[in-house]
Amino acid sequence: MKKAILYKEWIKTRLYFPISLAISLAFIVFLILRLQRVAHFKGVEHIWNIMLSHDVIFIELLNFVPVVLGSLLAIVQFIPEMQQKRLKLTLHLPFNQQKMILIMLSVGFGEILLIYLVNYSVLYTYLQSILAPELTGRILITSLPWYICGITVYLLTAWICLEPTWKRRFVNLFLSCGIIRIFFMNDVPQSYDSFLFALSIFTLSCLFLPLLSVDRFKMGKQDLS
Repeated sequence: MKKAILYKEWIKTRLYFPISLAISLAFIVFLILRLQRVAHFKGVEHIWNIMLSHDVIFIELLNFVPVVLGSLLAIVQFIPEMQQKRLKLTLHLPFNQQKMILIMLSVGFGEILLIYLVNYSVLYTYLQSILAPELTGRILITSLPWYICGITVYLLTAWICLEPTWKRRFVNLFLSCGIIRIFFMNDVPQSYDSFLFALSIFTLSCLFLPLLSVDRFKMGKQDLS
């Protein structure tokens, strides 16, 4: 049964995954080329000076990319479950229902995490070739909350998509916007360093929110058709 669930989720996301990976890498390559252009015309020393004196990390355009990718993945994965009424059929399978939803979420979680790890690897490979380790770490650690937020947004979007009533969906959306805002309250490099562990724990706790929506669905909390 586990293999069947995993395969079903892969079928739903098999097109989105390579496309989102390609889009994220395109942004990474664009930022690398922009950095390379500055290094070519003004020298690497200029990049070092700007980073140290103006709190610039040169990849600010990347900040909302993980959020968009995480949200779209959840939409691709869970909207069909609701629109085509697959969730009701899925919950009638002879398998633990909460475990089933967690397996479904783990597929998306794994895919989005893999995309982010590839992004990080490409960025690290380039940055460490032109910058001191301290500056490379400064850029990567500053971007880490953006990627944690992307995973959080994936789980929050799944929570919204699996919610069976529109009224509650709007409430969930409002709460989700407030949660996402936390990740972008300060744009100073490494300003979230002391909160990274807390943000990670909070993100993991969001894993159980979609289960609440599924429980409401099982209780019959649905809009009248």
